[in-house]
Amino acid sequence: MSRLRPYIAFVVVAAVMLLLFPSRGQFMYKYQKGSPWIYETLISPIDFPVLKTDAEMYREKEARASEVVPCYLSDDRILTTKTDAFKRFCADNGVDQAFSGVVLNQLRELYRSGIVATLPEGARSQVLLVKQDKRLSEVPVQNVYTQQNARFMLRSGLSAQFPQAYVDSLAAAIDLDSYVIPNLIYDENTTALFHKEAVDYISPTKGTIYAGQLIVSKGELVTADIEQLLDSYKAEYERSFGLGGQTLSLFFGRLLLVVALLVTLAFAILVFERRIWREFPRLLFLLLIVLLASLSTALVSRAGAQWLFLVPYVVLLVYLDSFFNRPVSVAVYSVALLPLLMVPQYGVQLFMTNLVTGGIALLSFSHFNRGWKLFLNALILFVASGILYAAFVLISGGEGELFRKLHLALIAGNALLVVVLYPFVYLLEKIFGFVSYTRLWEMTDTNNKLLMQLSQKAPGTFQHSLQVANLAEAAVRAVDGYAMLARVGALYHDIGKMDNPLCFVENQTAGVSDDYHKELTPEASAHDIIRHVSDGVLMGQKNALPEVVIDFIRTHHGRGLMRYFYTQYCNAGGDPENKAPFTYDGLLPQTKEQAILMIADSIEAASRTLKNYNPESISALVEKIVSGKMEEHQFDEADISLREIGRVKESLKNYLLQIYHARISYPKQKKQEKAAPAKG
Repeated sequence: MSRLRPYIAFVVVAAVMLLLFPSRGQFMYKYQKGSPWIYETLISPIDFPVLKTDAEMYREKEARASEVVPCYLSDDRILTTKTDAFKRFCADNGVDQAFSGVVLNQLRELYRSGIVATLPEGARSQVLLVKQDKRLSEVPVQNVYTQQNARFMLRSGLSAQFPQAYVDSLAAAIDLDSYVIPNLIYDENTTALFHKEAVDYISPTKGTIYAGQLIVSKGELVTADIEQLLDSYKAEYERSFGLGGQTLSLFFGRLLLVVALLVTLAFAILVFERRIWREFPRLLFLLLIVLLASLSTALVSRAGAQWLFLVPYVVLLVYLDSFFNRPVSVAVYSVALLPLLMVPQYGVQLFMTNLVTGGIALLSFSHFNRGWKLFLNALILFVASGILYAAFVLISGGEGELFRKLHLALIAGNALLVVVLYPFVYLLEKIFGFVSYTRLWEMTDTNNKLLMQLSQKAPGTFQHSLQVANLAEAAVRAVDGYAMLARVGALYHDIGKMDNPLCFVENQTAGVSDDYHKELTPEASAHDIIRHVSDGVLMGQKNALPEVVIDFIRTHHGRGLMRYFYTQYCNAGGDPENKAPFTYDGLLPQTKEQAILMIADSIEAASRTLKNYNPESISALVEKIVSGKMEEHQFDEADISLREIGRVKESLKNYLLQIYHARISYPKQKKQEKAAPAKG
């Protein structure tokens, strides 16, 4: 079942991605404003609405925002109340019926037209919305009276009807103004609601292109107007594709794209680090990174392609680079970005921008990965993304000022999110059991607790470990391996010697402690030396060393034969077939880094026995050690090729020559005889 897990994981990821991929067709034409139309003359095959540009939508929203249509509630009771009150007043005070009749008619006419207290400030609309009997209707502003105008119109009408009368005196006597009050009450809440709806719900279209109409001719320059027609046709095509008989072909097209994406990922893994296929947590992590990128692209693009500028894809590459070697990280990141190319708008721009800024992030995070310096990465990424964005804007002929500001704000947020999300690398480290580059870097500090103990209890072993670390790191770099991991593994590979340091020759002082093995049988001596591997594993687990570092302890001797004590045993009459007491019971190296550490460990120890350090002797030593390991089949399970072993040997030879280079012999100064004093 464990062998099937990688395939099951790929199938599950493929199914999820298939659901996430956009269920719409891909527009077949590529075009750009200012460039000629390179295809055949395009005649519209369908009817489609012409979309407004972003700038047009923005201008229309601005216009709507500045135009307030006031809403009023009509109170029909006021007309009845005021006319009845005036009738009673006239009857009680003997007002002339002709006069009262004219007043009543004018009051009814004014109230039917509508009286408002005042028009609200900022109302530039030519109509009012009046709610009457649960129905909303538009009323021209010029048909409605303000309270002040209504009173003036009432007096003017009376003056026209009764020119001989003193209208002002009569109006004052009967308190005529008190019968003219607003019957249209301003509704602030309804006004605000309708204003918001008017601004939010603006028609995105401005006309229609019918089937058979010309869109663009072959060779014609794509102007802003033609680009708008093409954008509209493209939107309608992508919206309607698949609604007819193309559903099945659309599904299989999406399936092929998902399969191609995951096959590319599988090839990248097999080419750059094949052993990941056998390490399910690491493989699962890579699949989750690709899935997370696809999920972000699919979901965010539904809200609008411009919001993809905010998605911090670069942090995924930073995560990958923390746990995998550089070629694997870059390959998987490139595959994870491929769904961006499916985004019709900004797709190519986003893919290129994230690819380039990802490379920049690898460099910047390697230099600024601690404390406040992390925020320098945000600045670097913002500047790089901004330059790339400006380049694409210039290529495309520019766009609305509002959207430039929006995109730059999103790019700034993206750069900041990369830095904010970076510390989650430690959470991923715990979840998946990985070791980040930062953690390894911290473990190389020789002042940490475990290495300090090694330097105090077994100083010779400590110095040996430092030299092995230098050798292993240089050799691993020669084959593009994980140099930092190899260095850490070398520093800790012999920590088990702390439990019995005098058992090992590098910690023995001549004439004082070199008698450790004198009283022991070869079997007992071999046992005490071999156990430093198991002691080191236990010590590493007790001190919470990462498992990937403990693996270097398990494999640095593999299942090699301890020839020194085995030879003593045979010379003393022992059975040559009895090799078990003298054979290490560790694991064979699995990775190139572990194999190189095994070689470097043996070569560093053996190099101390050379009498002459010249190219010939060093070359012979390296060849002998490596050949011996290969004859013992120590590299049978290691992910290292013969070509890489050859490069490792050359690297080690060059490094040893630099360590043991010839030195200048300084001549001794001859003593000069003092001159005899002159005789006078």
